[in-house]
Amino acid sequence: MRLFVGDDWAEDHHDVELMDTGGHRVATARLPEGVAGMARLHAMIGDQAGETDDGDVEVLVGIETDRGPWLAALVAAGYTVLAVNPVQVAGFRRRLGISGATSDAADAHVLADMVRTHAHELRPVAGDSALAEAVKMVARIHKTLIWERTRHVQRLRHALRDYFPAALAAFEDLDAGDTLELLATAPTQGRAARLTMTQISAALTRARRRDVAGKAAAVQAALRAQDLTQPEVVAEAYGASVTALVAVPTVLNTQITVLQGQVQAHFGRHPAAEVIASQPGLAAVLGARVLAEFGDDPHRYASAKARKNYAGTSPVTRASGKKKAVLARHVHNDRLVDAVMAQAFAALTSSPGARAYYDRQKARGAGHNAALPQLANRLVGILHGCVKTGTVYDEGTAWSHHVDQTAA
Repeated sequence: MRLFVGDDWAEDHHDVELMDTGGHRVATARLPEGVAGMARLHAMIGDQAGETDDGDVEVLVGIETDRGPWLAALVAAGYTVLAVNPVQVAGFRRRLGISGATSDAADAHVLADMVRTHAHELRPVAGDSALAEAVKMVARIHKTLIWERTRHVQRLRHALRDYFPAALAAFEDLDAGDTLELLATAPTQGRAARLTMTQISAALTRARRRDVAGKAAAVQAALRAQDLTQPEVVAEAYGASVTALVAVPTVLNTQITVLQGQVQAHFGRHPAAEVIASQPGLAAVLGARVLAEFGDDPHRYASAKARKNYAGTSPVTRASGKKKAVLARHVHNDRLVDAVMAQAFAALTSSPGARAYYDRQKARGAGHNAALPQLANRLVGILHGCVKTGTVYDEGTAWSHHVDQTAA
């Protein structure tokens, strides 16, 4: 016996529909988020299963998310959970009607019908281990804080450019500890010009800068140089704003450092850490991001091509009649693409094989922005082979095929 469940989730409730193999709606309900709602869902499924043995009932659930305690409870109950992309749901909805009307209950119906007719084409939620989930949690929030710091630093840069351009000439890294300390102390050009060498040198020393004397002199000269300014009252208003803006990346710097230690610790406990960290361009933090986004379900990727497709590094071919185009994938996991592209860039200096492969793409006329994704695609394939066999990376083995082709 098979039952198909469409689950349209919201923050505090779930609209669900149960459908049989003939496509008939057998039950609907709006369930609250949490234990009570999950108990009611189990009861609904139990009512439909009747006296059938548990082992003879297969329940397939379609839902537009792949994480959260509700989804974990569905998996723990033994249901086959299919994480459906909202874009797929929108496309399937148009097959059932052209008016454009929609509701939560209607979306639950669409999801149930999707898993009934297209379960073989939908992706089951990966059975990642608890260790992998822990790595994902800390790695994602660590990267999120880095992105947030970048956004706040850009706001700080725009503010300084409007009233205190000398600060941009004096400080190369606006997110550096010494820069933030000095801007907090002297957020206007008038106050910054009065900073002494002792004050500047002390900030540089606390930030562990080299050549403190030379850099302090350069910073002081830049801050005291004549430049266009705003009226004093306007500059003071800007200064108050900058003082607040500086406080945010200062706190973020501290928390990013703390979380980096957590990322390294959780990643180090994972059984695949040695294999992943052995890859060129990957260390603990970047390796943790790769593990977090790929997961560790041994059955999730049937082949290296499947892993490349999920990574978004493999191209998409569009062919129709005499027309054929090979394009980059634009629908992908942004965090994973960011990680594998960072790995490819780092591998240029850490792996002779990766560098040679990149140079060959350049020699064929590919620019940097085309050659680097090709290298990333190749590295994902190498990672797949190493993870599948539990083998650490070997430079000679990884690139032997390409070396042979070059020699030929």
